[in-house]
Amino acid sequence: MQRDAIIIGGGLSGLTAAALLAKRQLNVTIIEKNYNPGGSCGAFRRGDITFDQGSAMLYGFGENGYNAHRFVFNCLEEPIDMIRHDLLYCVNYSGRRVKFWADVDRFSQELSELFPHEKENIKRFYRDMFKMYRHVMVENPSYNTADETDPKTALKSILKHPMSYTRFLGYLNKSAESLLKKYFKDPGIFKFFDKLTSTYCYATVEEAPAVLAAVMFVDNHVGGSYYPAGSTLFLPGKLEKVIEENGGEMLLGREAVTLLFENGKPSGVLLDDGTRLEAPYIIYSGTVWNLYGKLIDEAHSSKKRRDWAAGLAPTYPSVVLYSVVDRDIIPEDTAPVEMLVGNPYRLDESEVTAYIFSIDDRTLCGDDEHTVVAIGPTFESWDTLDDAQYKNKKVKERERLISVLEKRFPGFSSAVRYADIATPKTIERYTMKNGGSVAGPKQMLGQHMFRRLHTRTEWGNFFCCGESTVMGTGTPTVTTSGISAANAVLNKLNMERFTYRRDMQNRVRLVNKPFMPGMLFEDCAEREREIMLKALRCRMCERPSCTDKADIRGIMRRTAVGNFTGAKKCWLKAPADSEALERFESNCICAREGGSAVDICGVIKYLTGET
Repeated sequence: MQRDAIIIGGGLSGLTAAALLAKRQLNVTIIEKNYNPGGSCGAFRRGDITFDQGSAMLYGFGENGYNAHRFVFNCLEEPIDMIRHDLLYCVNYSGRRVKFWADVDRFSQELSELFPHEKENIKRFYRDMFKMYRHVMVENPSYNTADETDPKTALKSILKHPMSYTRFLGYLNKSAESLLKKYFKDPGIFKFFDKLTSTYCYATVEEAPAVLAAVMFVDNHVGGSYYPAGSTLFLPGKLEKVIEENGGEMLLGREAVTLLFENGKPSGVLLDDGTRLEAPYIIYSGTVWNLYGKLIDEAHSSKKRRDWAAGLAPTYPSVVLYSVVDRDIIPEDTAPVEMLVGNPYRLDESEVTAYIFSIDDRTLCGDDEHTVVAIGPTFESWDTLDDAQYKNKKVKERERLISVLEKRFPGFSSAVRYADIATPKTIERYTMKNGGSVAGPKQMLGQHMFRRLHTRTEWGNFFCCGESTVMGTGTPTVTTSGISAANAVLNKLNMERFTYRRDMQNRVRLVNKPFMPGMLFEDCAEREREIMLKALRCRMCERPSCTDKADIRGIMRRTAVGNFTGAKKCWLKAPADSEALERFESNCICAREGGSAVDICGVIKYLTGET
């Protein structure tokens, strides 16, 4: 295969860059260490339960605001079904539940009930931030990173709203705390906003840059909060679909271990199995520490650059609880995202965010259940433990997180049907996020914006995207970094870049909630829907019992999102006869547990045109 570009890392940023390049008919290859694409955004199954493994509170799909995800799916001409939440989230703070309504005025009133003497200042703060946000971010949408923004386009916007841009640029190197001090005096409201920045960007108001805070305090209200109908399996799955339908190659379960150089510039990658791949352009979607600490040999980088990368402060490591509970233990008025603030005065391990997306999406679990995924910080060391100590510590962390949830949902601990923990070591193993720091380098003064990795590097054919780059943390921002990386390659090739047009056809379809199992694939032809539902029963086992040759889990995952082209390609890499297919079914974990096997034979026959 003659490759035009190699993308290292199959998280959202890498998938976005690859899908856009493939849409322009470039031959792309994605290398991803995990057996599933998506990085922190994706799903896994335990029995008949579907869990979101990480990023699932999604923004950027709305008609308004900074809607980078909507822009990408419109560019790709790929439809995706999304659920819009009524609330962005709910913050449980000092005995009060503060509901974050999408409507800013309604939210301002809600917050004023917590801080009544700051009521007018709250209104003024959000009014000013909203006006600046609208002038800078919304009126002339640009889905490129700050380092890739066209100066002429930027100048036109600045001249249209000079005061808003002057204020915006003035926030670049000031703290969020200094911004808040212009509006508020109550120490309590500073602590409240401190919790918001800690959740949004893993930094305190003292650490977080004001420019970031000014945008994030408003953006989510404007655009709204969303969830992919059927689970986060569908977000990376749809991007993978575009890549494979346009001739791209997905190398999953493979790790790029060394960046190859020729004549002083990157020329390809060496994989963990010794395979060498070459391409004129390379995009890296991973952490800055893995780039300069592992991938690039010291002969090709300066000590200054390596020291800079190593010196970047990471966000705190995280632990994640994946649980299933009795449905009636979760009150009817619970929001899909509940932030639990244990200590208003400082960040500690009692600060947990609970994601209960089964409230809006009933395809994730049984009728009498809820899925609860809870993520929070851990400040203890996990690196020096032996196996027995590690397992014991996991049990203690599981119980600790359950006890935190018990305070919000009385009876939670006795209602648990299943619970498991992902530690920082688990997170690093599956996502290559160093030390389990889920958001990469901390978004704080001194290492924000242009002090992070840029889209363009010291080599003219090597580009970067992801949370270590200029835009930083969050799914809309890493997606934007992927757009910029793709556009940088297209610019090198003198090809048409992806830019916003007002007449773009919308591909994001909002579905009713609660989203029920019978609503899955409603718009598909009857036979296609039948096959996709069969494939969706696959558990995508980490250690498949069905076969160790044909990638059945990969075939089923692709088929479930409608990626029939990719599924057929996957099958043709290691096809088998009908006798082997029947053996695969008899070995299916569903059959081994006494149920009916996934209809592997039926799915394969459909893909190969036998039915």
